[in-house]
Amino acid sequence: MLEALRRGVKGIFVQALIGLLVIAFAVWGVADVFTGRGQTSLARVGNTEISQDQFQQALQLEIGALSRQFGRRLTVEQARQFGIDQRVISTLIGKAAIDTHARELGLYLSDASIAEAIRNDPTFQGAGGQFDRNYFTELLRQNGLSEQRYFAERRADEVREQLTETLAAGNVPPDYLLQVLHRYQGETRTIAHMTLDPEASAKIEAPDEAKLKAYYEQNKRRFVAPEFRKVPLILLTEADMRKQVSVSDEEMKAMYEREKDTFATPERRRIQQISFPDRAAAEKAHAALKAAPSFEEGLKGLGLKESDLDLGNLAKSEMIDPAIAAAAFKLEKGQISEPVTGTFSTVLVRVADITPGKQSTFDEVKAQIRDRIAGERVNREMQDVHDRVDDARAGGGSLKEIAEKLKVPFIEIEATDKQGTTPDGKPALENPDAQRILASAFEGGSGLDREAIELTDGGYAWVDVAGVTPERQKPFEEVQEAVKTAWIEGERRTALNAAGQKIVERVDKGEALEDIAKELGIEVKLAQPVTRSQQVDGLTRAAVQRAFSLARGAAAAVESADGKSRTIIVVRAIVDPPAATPEQLTKLRQELSRQYQGDAITAYVNALQTRLGYSVNQTVYRRAMGLETTQ
Repeated sequence: MLEALRRGVKGIFVQALIGLLVIAFAVWGVADVFTGRGQTSLARVGNTEISQDQFQQALQLEIGALSRQFGRRLTVEQARQFGIDQRVISTLIGKAAIDTHARELGLYLSDASIAEAIRNDPTFQGAGGQFDRNYFTELLRQNGLSEQRYFAERRADEVREQLTETLAAGNVPPDYLLQVLHRYQGETRTIAHMTLDPEASAKIEAPDEAKLKAYYEQNKRRFVAPEFRKVPLILLTEADMRKQVSVSDEEMKAMYEREKDTFATPERRRIQQISFPDRAAAEKAHAALKAAPSFEEGLKGLGLKESDLDLGNLAKSEMIDPAIAAAAFKLEKGQISEPVTGTFSTVLVRVADITPGKQSTFDEVKAQIRDRIAGERVNREMQDVHDRVDDARAGGGSLKEIAEKLKVPFIEIEATDKQGTTPDGKPALENPDAQRILASAFEGGSGLDREAIELTDGGYAWVDVAGVTPERQKPFEEVQEAVKTAWIEGERRTALNAAGQKIVERVDKGEALEDIAKELGIEVKLAQPVTRSQQVDGLTRAAVQRAFSLARGAAAAVESADGKSRTIIVVRAIVDPPAATPEQLTKLRQELSRQYQGDAITAYVNALQTRLGYSVNQTVYRRAMGLETTQ
């Protein structure tokens, strides 16, 4: 199920389960069980099949969620490059394995229990602690889910949770382990440190030509010019296409009249709702409210406050329950409804305020309409250009000829390497997808008819190879300065290591770090108190970790924060933390319990995989991903 709809109750299994399933199946390696058999399902776990549609729906949901995080729409090809498709397959296989076991055990939950779980789920509750239909509906809409589908997936989640929660029984960390972990996390150290001056501590004499030539011969692969290719390309971007699109006032006015209702602000009502377990209780409360001198007094008699009832300022379309929505939008302001039987419960509804709807004028939404028409037209025209370019390529035309004929942007890059860099080290192409576009030119040789590359903005790129400059060994004369720089850097590293080790030996023999620092004209800094996870100015994370491996008074030489020198560290003090408080022990117990439970779930799913067996049909998978089987 989607992370946005994960429940916040009933322990930690539900929130971590799918991630653990992914890890478990990643360890087995889904790729190792790809088959080419002629099944119609994409995957099979025991007798449970996973269809191509299930996979594609789950993949699109995952892509949608990640696209919202990135702020731009990911393509299916990008999803494949990020390994999202493998993660989705792993998740589906893990779920299917547990679902199969649940069916074997006869586990099932009724509609009433699922409705109750949703109604009491904090994820869907508003500020007053009541089920918020508006928020529930919006979450479903954002994730492309119908109510029916969410119910089905929620039921499956609840059953999986019941099954996996049993794995936690008895998995309680012992108190002595909590104490050890508390000491480990809370221990602090005082660290004295100084960083050597690389110029003073590692003076390197300029090498003669013989040394440089010897170094060059020993490290020839470091001085190789990469393969460069001449790349003609057609680059069809969304921004370029928008420049060619014009939208007339007549078109905008026609859309406004045609879809006028969509440019209206609907009537909104601030709705108050009281939920009851059954109709009898609702009727009893309704009678009490009608008999009370005021609505507020009636609420007091029921032990309620107005703030407990507020569902928010809603339009009719935002209310998930049609019966309750119909009742609420028939009421006058301040009127309370008769008992209404809804999907989740029987309720009383009252309208606290009414905001009339408003029809937006053409001028108010003109810019919005223009963008919408232009966007639709750009999408159609880009697809039309895509088809015309592909047809022209099938006819044997070069990209330059096609671009001139179709009047689309053409670029010819004289030389680029696989990373999209020119021989002088500059970017060969200015585009967010440049590296992916140019890397495709290095897939195979020249003369290959490559597929169009789908860009992140919805556009396309076509590339050819007009020439290849093979990788070559640069002669010594051409790279003499680069060889000299590399030789000096290597010698300096060796000299710094030796200088650092000598200082460590002096400290270990009893000399004070401050005395050595004074001799070298270097400042000693003191970091205190420092924990294992703490970041310290002037020290790398690796340096802090190294300090926690040393005895008090011991020294070590580590790489400096800028990577250009060596830092000498000395442990001055080691302090154990005070005894753990009950709150700290509770937090540690929860952390360790999560790890215990994760291990238990991984072992459980491993056992299911061994017993049930599973496979993935490569042919169906490639078809689902839009890949050619010959790729």
